[in-house]
Amino acid sequence: MKTITTCVHDIIRHQPFLDDAIARDIINFSGLAEDIQPQVEKEMRKPVKQGSIIMALRRYAPHRTKINMQHLRELGDIVVRSGITEYTFLNSNTIIANKARLLDAVKDQTGVYLNYFSNYQESNILVSSSLTNLVEDCFRSERRVSIKEELSSITIALPKNSSQFVGLYFYLFKLLAYEGIPIFEMISTSNYFALFLEEEYVNQAFLLINEIKK
Repeated sequence: MKTITTCVHDIIRHQPFLDDAIARDIINFSGLAEDIQPQVEKEMRKPVKQGSIIMALRRYAPHRTKINMQHLRELGDIVVRSGITEYTFLNSNTIIANKARLLDAVKDQTGVYLNYFSNYQESNILVSSSLTNLVEDCFRSERRVSIKEELSSITIALPKNSSQFVGLYFYLFKLLAYEGIPIFEMISTSNYFALFLEEEYVNQAFLLINEIKK
């Protein structure tokens, strides 16, 4: 049988920002209890007193992993690029051949951006806006799911052994989320991490990320 305590704890666990704030002991339990009371009552299917929720919050013991800020300050160069368009196509038995056509067509061009990645269902192509006509031509036989123009990218050089750092991406995403900056797309490799945003947000995001290194 579900109790008020288990209900409250489940709500907190599924909201990492709240979990982090409780772990740091910087949250007002009375205010939080009032905020989540409607959700608790919906889950419990009965009225629940705020005092009971506060007691459940006091029993909550989050597992806090300390983020090493020195690792964040070891982030490398940050490169901003504008004028990027993203295409999404459904996968087919011809899409790899069309990708090869695109790569062959741009192999001798300098100063252009092209990034291709896929999952089992869709393929995404991020390109300089100057290449959109070429993409349209190479993939004209494919089924296009979406197109997003006027994107900008922020590419960050990652520290050595960054895959072993706990909370690196969480901290970056939390910082951007707190400031209301939506991330349209992201790509990560062993040494680089790229965020793609609508152009209106890129300057603010760059300043926030750059401040981490100071």
